[in-house]
Amino acid sequence: MFELVILTIGLALVFDFYNGMNDAANSIATVVSTRILTPRQAVAWAAFWNFVAAFVFGTAVAKSIHSGILRIDTISQVTVLAALVGAIAWTHACTHWGMPISVSHSLIGGLVGAGLVRAGFDPGVLQLGKIATIGIFIFLAPLLGLAGGMVLMVVVYRLFHRVTPGRVDRVFRTGQLISAAAFSLGHGANDAQKTMGIITMALAACADTRELVVKAGQFHVPYWVVLSAHAAIAVGTLVGGAKVIRTMGARLTKLKPAQGFCAEGAASILLFGTAHVGIPVSTTHTVTGAIMGVGAVKRWKAVRWGVAKRIVWAWVLTIPCAAIVSGLAYALLDLLGLVRWAEAVG
Repeated sequence: MFELVILTIGLALVFDFYNGMNDAANSIATVVSTRILTPRQAVAWAAFWNFVAAFVFGTAVAKSIHSGILRIDTISQVTVLAALVGAIAWTHACTHWGMPISVSHSLIGGLVGAGLVRAGFDPGVLQLGKIATIGIFIFLAPLLGLAGGMVLMVVVYRLFHRVTPGRVDRVFRTGQLISAAAFSLGHGANDAQKTMGIITMALAACADTRELVVKAGQFHVPYWVVLSAHAAIAVGTLVGGAKVIRTMGARLTKLKPAQGFCAEGAASILLFGTAHVGIPVSTTHTVTGAIMGVGAVKRWKAVRWGVAKRIVWAWVLTIPCAAIVSGLAYALLDLLGLVRWAEAVG
C-alpha cells in the first residue's frame, strides 16, 4: 500500500508540473507580449515567485480540495490515482493544442469521475454544496477579472491621459514587473495548494501514513508537501508552454505595458482574496477575463472574440472530459485487480 502512496504522490507532482507548464502563460504572457522580458527571463521571473508563495500563504485552498469534492469516507488510494490520470491527460492534451485551460477544474473533474465510478454512480458521494461554490466561480472568475481589468484600465486612462504614450510605456514597463510578480505569487498560492490537497488526500487514505496529516482530528498539510508542490509548479512554469503563451499573449488581443499591468493587477487582487478564504478558483479564467477587459476598454473589436470563444469551449469541456477519462481509468484499474488489492492491504 505504501508503494501506491508513493506512486500517487509522484503523479500528483507530475500534475503540478503540468499545471505550471500550462499556466505559465497566465503569469508571463503579457510581459512577453509587451516585450518587457524575453520568454526565458519571464518564465524564470514567474517560477521564482511561484515558489516564494510557499512562504507567504497558508493552506486553506489545499484543505478545500482535500475535503470539499468527495465525502472523506469514500476516498481511496485508487480514486486519487485515477483522478490524477484524467487530470494529467486532459491538461497535457490542451497544453499541446495551445489552449489555456483551468488545470484546477481538470483535477476537480478527475475526482468527480473517479469518485462516481467507485460509488456506483451514487451522487451522494459528492459534496454538492462545495462543488456548487466552485462551479459558480467558473463563471464569476472571468467576469470579475474582466470587470477588474476594465476598471483599472479606465483609472489608468484618467490618470495618464495628459502624459505622452512613450512616458506611459516607460512607467508601466516597471509596473508590469511588479504586477507579473504579484500574479505569479497568487498563482503559486492558489494552484500549488491544489496539489497539496491531493497529496494530503493520498496520505490520509493510507493507514500507514494517515498520522502524518491527521492530528487531533484535524487535517494538517506537512511542510515537505508544501515545499514539494511549490517546487514542482515552479519547474513547470520554468519549462513553460510556448503554444499557450502565444495564445494568451498575442492571439487574444494586442497589449501595451499599461494594459498588461492592469490585467495582471486585477487578476492578482482576485487571486489573493480567494486564496485567503480557501476558494479554489481558476487562475486561467481570472487572467483571461482581465485581458479581455483591458482590450475591450480600448476598443470592443480589439479582442479577438473568435479565439476567446474557443478558449471558453475548452473551459466548458474540462470538467466532463477529465471526469470521463478518470472514470475510465478507475474502471480499468478495478478490472486489473488494483482496487481489490488496495482494499485488502488497507
